[in-house]
Amino acid sequence: MALLTFIGAVQQVTGSCYLIESRQGAKVLLECGMHQGRREQQELNRSSFPFAPRELDAVVISHAHLDHSGLLPRLAAEGYRGPIHATEASCELLELMLLDSAFLQEKDAEWENRWRARQGKPAITPLYTTAHAEQALSQRQPLAYGKTQEVAPGVRLTLHNAGHILGSAIVELQVDDRRLVFSGDLGNTCSPLMQPPARLSEADVVLMESTYGDRDHRSSEDTLEQLAAILQQAHEEGGNVLIPSFAVGRSQDLIYYLGRFYQEGRLPQQAVFLDSPMAIRANAIYSHFHHQFAEQDRAALAARCVRRIEDWLPVLRCTPTAEDSMAINRIRSGAIIIAGAGMCNGGRIVHHFKHNLWRENCHLIFPGFQARGTLGRQIVDGADMVKVLHQRIAVKATVHTLGGFSAHAGQSQLLEWAGNFAHRPELHLVHGELEKMQALQEALRKRFDWHAHIPEPGERIAL
Repeated sequence: MALLTFIGAVQQVTGSCYLIESRQGAKVLLECGMHQGRREQQELNRSSFPFAPRELDAVVISHAHLDHSGLLPRLAAEGYRGPIHATEASCELLELMLLDSAFLQEKDAEWENRWRARQGKPAITPLYTTAHAEQALSQRQPLAYGKTQEVAPGVRLTLHNAGHILGSAIVELQVDDRRLVFSGDLGNTCSPLMQPPARLSEADVVLMESTYGDRDHRSSEDTLEQLAAILQQAHEEGGNVLIPSFAVGRSQDLIYYLGRFYQEGRLPQQAVFLDSPMAIRANAIYSHFHHQFAEQDRAALAARCVRRIEDWLPVLRCTPTAEDSMAINRIRSGAIIIAGAGMCNGGRIVHHFKHNLWRENCHLIFPGFQARGTLGRQIVDGADMVKVLHQRIAVKATVHTLGGFSAHAGQSQLLEWAGNFAHRPELHLVHGELEKMQALQEALRKRFDWHAHIPEPGERIAL
């Protein structure tokens, strides 16, 4: 009897991880994501894996975001030496994401150990190192969309476009005589550059994300009009605009949208800074895989003879070095600053908060979901004062949220995607906060008379 164990992203949105065991004894790990958010959630990244890494036959990753891939180096550190399957674009983005994450793990441990030494406490080790990341990267096995490959005895893998970020995949696994489909992160059909998520109709078991299971997003055009109005207001008030953004996916979306404004003569700011070394490198990977862009957006770029994403927005300035980044802090008005991390739990955006968040003429735009326990969530929830780089900073900036820019499907899109399956397969909701899951569960019941199961952490079921 084949088995499925729900390990991570169960009643929460990070730490995606599921273990599949075939009747023949093969073990395939679906996702190996990092826990993000509150400190206690991050501490879960150091917990023992509830399986023996050396006994795994294969690992499958839906896309490169760290909440789906970020513990791969730790898996390698604990002895896993088998293949790591992902799409071709995801394999390139994984190199970017994992090496950067390893560098941050090493730097964080170095900083922590300086503090611990002064306190007379023992030193800690990094969660993983660059060498561990390089080992994991050496195990990548790219698989093109639509191709099928046997990844372990009795387990065949096919990847379909999920439309979330470049290389993102819906994972289809044929396990013995049962077909498991995992949605991965389904894209918002309004997202620029990305093709719409593939529609599948056959499955015995479906795992579906529920990040926005409780609501729909604003329309893309309404959101763009809101963004244009914010930029105009910031221009008139004389402040800077801060946009925390994920380096992979969201940053490229923003460059595309701001480029549209520039082409239409609707961008009042004369300087847009992409202050994220990772996003700058991700741009090159996006440009390399431009043939995977949505046809309409590909045509718009070709009409302007744009070969690199940066060329679509001529006022874009990339700031790869720390010196370049610090120089931005001398600019008091008229700049749009796009920087990571997307949920403000580190990265260069926090330095820009230190210099701008307390200014009443500053505008802060959140273009996507902010998980519980993150600095971004505190600000979105209305905090008057936040702790930034060990200092308390007043939140005087005008705060905006742009739900329509989410790279995740909204409730109606999730329902539409699920509705393509014939014969109502067994459905499990994952990758969402509990109340979002419950709202989606009720919506599925009302629309399709279809009961969706909400798993418990560690729950094990027969496939």
